[in-house]
Amino acid sequence: MVNKWKMGKWLVLIVFLLGMVSGCGGHSESANAQKGSPSDKKEDGEVIRIGYQKYGTLNMLKARGDLEKRLKQLGYTIQWSLFPGGPQLLEAMNAGSLDFGHTGEAPPVFAQAAGTPLLYVATTPPNPAAEAILVAKDSPIRTIADLKGKKVALNKGSNVHYLLVQVLKKAGLKLSDIHTVYLPPADARAAFEQGSVDAWVIWDPFYAAAEQGGKVRVVADGQGLVANREFFFASRSFAEKHADVVNIILEELKEVDHWASSDPKGVATFLAPELGIDEQALETASKRRTYGIEPITDEVVAQQQQIADEFYQLGLLPNKINVKEAVWRARK
Repeated sequence: MVNKWKMGKWLVLIVFLLGMVSGCGGHSESANAQKGSPSDKKEDGEVIRIGYQKYGTLNMLKARGDLEKRLKQLGYTIQWSLFPGGPQLLEAMNAGSLDFGHTGEAPPVFAQAAGTPLLYVATTPPNPAAEAILVAKDSPIRTIADLKGKKVALNKGSNVHYLLVQVLKKAGLKLSDIHTVYLPPADARAAFEQGSVDAWVIWDPFYAAAEQGGKVRVVADGQGLVANREFFFASRSFAEKHADVVNIILEELKEVDHWASSDPKGVATFLAPELGIDEQALETASKRRTYGIEPITDEVVAQQQQIADEFYQLGLLPNKINVKEAVWRARK
C-alpha cells in the first residue's frame, strides 16, 4: 500500500511538472509571435511568380537578388520563369501561371484582346534603336522595298511585329507583300544563319549579339517609327490582392535601373554568365537602351491604343480593345 501511495504521489508530481513546462513553452511561443520572430513565419512563404526574358530590367533584378532579400523579410518567396518572348510570357499569365512580368509594346495588345487579365503597372522611356531588321552582309536586299516577296522571320505578336508593320508602311508595302515566318528568337537566328529566311526582325540583346560577328547588315531600325517601350505587368488578381508587393517590385526595379544606367560595362560583365551571351554584345545593348521606370500616363495609353487599333485594322486582332481598361491605379 505504501509503495502504491508513493508511486501515485510521484506520478502526480511528474504530471504537474510537465504541465508547468508546457505552460512555459506556450507562453514563450506567444511572446515570439507578438514580436514577429522568424519562428512565427511559415516555413514556405507565399510564392510570387515572376516571368522574365533574356535581358531587360527584370532580368537584372533577378540576377542581383535584391528583390528576394526584401520580400523574404515579409514572408514571400519568388519563383522566376524564363520566356523566349513577350507573347509566350503573357500566355502564361493568361493561364494563371504568372503574377508579374515584362514585355515590349505589342504583346499586351494581343493578350488583352485574348482576355488575359493583365494590368499595366509601369513602363520605360522609348527605346527605338534597340530593335532592327537584319539581313546578311552580302544580301542583295538594300532597302525595305527590296523585302517584297522575301521571307522575313520574327516572333509573332512581339514588339518587332509592330516595327515590321511600320517599316513596310513607310515603304508603301503591306504585310501581305512579304512572307512572314513566325519563330522565337533562337529558332529565327538559326533559320537566318542557315539562309532559310531572307531577313530577321529582332530586338536587343539578340540584335547586338548578331551584330558581333560582322556578318549582318541593318536595313532599318525603330528610330522615327516606333517607341519600343518596355512594359511591366501584374495579373489583375495579384495587383488587387498585393498592391504593396507590386509597389515594392517597382521600387526595386528603379534601384537596379539606376545601377544599370551608370555602369553598362558592369551590367554586361554581371549578366554574361547567366545569359550565355557575349559580354561585348551585352555592353552594346546596355549602351543602346534607355533607362527609367515611369508611370503609365495618358500619352502612353494613347500610343498603345494606336498600336491596338492598327493591328485590329490589319485583321490581326479578333476584336477592338480599350487599353485604358487594363491600366493599374496604384495604391500605396
